[in-house]
Amino acid sequence: MDFTQLQDRVRLELLRRIERGTVSVSLLARQTGVGQPHISNFLHGRRGLSLRTLDLILAAQHLDVADLLPARREAAFHDEGSDPTESNVQNVQIPLVPHAVAIFEPYMRTTSAQAMLPFPSDALKGLEARCSSSRKHWDRFVAVRIGAEDARAMEPVLQPEALVVLDRHYTSFNPYREGETNLYAARLGSHLVIRYAQFQAGRVVLRAHRAQIKADVLEPEPGETANDLLVGRVVLIVNRLGT
Repeated sequence: MDFTQLQDRVRLELLRRIERGTVSVSLLARQTGVGQPHISNFLHGRRGLSLRTLDLILAAQHLDVADLLPARREAAFHDEGSDPTESNVQNVQIPLVPHAVAIFEPYMRTTSAQAMLPFPSDALKGLEARCSSSRKHWDRFVAVRIGAEDARAMEPVLQPEALVVLDRHYTSFNPYREGETNLYAARLGSHLVIRYAQFQAGRVVLRAHRAQIKADVLEPEPGETANDLLVGRVVLIVNRLGT
């Protein structure tokens, strides 16, 4: 991991903590003595940090470099960072992570995963990727749990407490298969939702399965593209047994 990658991982960890409400730009400024504009520019990717400033932030947030390294996969992965689609074993291990981690964190760390879940390798083999070149460096597959309130808009496709596997290397609005509508995890504010997504007139339209629920229309923020609002394509849904 070089210095640029280290800064990228610090940036994403700070964004995750800000999204969770455990830190703020103003608190970071007070902890480190670094100006808020400097920190804000770093978080938005407009500038880097000196080694001294990076050390101040790591110390203030009680972070070690080891905390920022990708998590080691279970034995199902032959090599750390290997693509599950290339595995010859019957099952692969997919990290079950909080929604904020799925949205913001490119690399899965041991502390990010709530559990490692086995899934049939055949279900993930040979899947096509369509994403930006920067997104291709992210860990590809993650699983999230969808609570009752979030699942309601997508019933009966989703049931409460469903497990959903996401392909974060597919953030294109193009249909994965001709004649079918893609189902995505999307970023609605700082919240993850499962929706059908379309790109219309420069905006992202998120539609629920239940027609009576109003669609959400999103506009990318400055510096973002519409594709950045997509967390990944839904490739597998595991609803609760008996539902």
